[in-house]
Amino acid sequence: MVYFPKLTEPYQRRISDEEWDSHGPSAFRKLAFSTLEMAIITGLLIRVFRAFLLTNAGNDRPALLAAGFLFGAVFLFVMVTLHLGNFPLRHWVWRAPLFAFLVAATELAVSAGLIALGREPLGTGRAAFADWPGMAADVVMLRLAATSAYALALAVIVQWTRTHSLRRAQRL
Repeated sequence: MVYFPKLTEPYQRRISDEEWDSHGPSAFRKLAFSTLEMAIITGLLIRVFRAFLLTNAGNDRPALLAAGFLFGAVFLFVMVTLHLGNFPLRHWVWRAPLFAFLVAATELAVSAGLIALGREPLGTGRAAFADWPGMAADVVMLRLAATSAYALALAVIVQWTRTHSLRRAQRL
């Protein structure tokens, strides 16, 4: 039984720069390579979603609130995975914390804008600029801890899977 085509020459040659430019990665893949752009999109969407969720769910719907925060965490982890998946594990050591800091910085910029517009929720009321430093510390620490812990767990799983696959391939 043949698993590979007989003519493999087109797949074995090196791709020139001109060919790469015309057949390079898709627009989304190019976006996923950029730490700054992925973090800005993530931070913006998370903060706007948080404001919408806290404004509309409130304290009278705790199940909806919990589901919304779970959705936000899953979104953050998906975006981290999409970004880190483009790089070798040794780069994750600095890319994951950088991503977390950039997400937090974007969230804090959006938060300051929402505070200026009087739309940033804090508990049952609206946040003021006096509340912003405390919110900033919480956001930075939470994003850094969550993103770093997730990246570490993902790195362990990726490394274990690679090692297991290599060992299994040598047995075949």
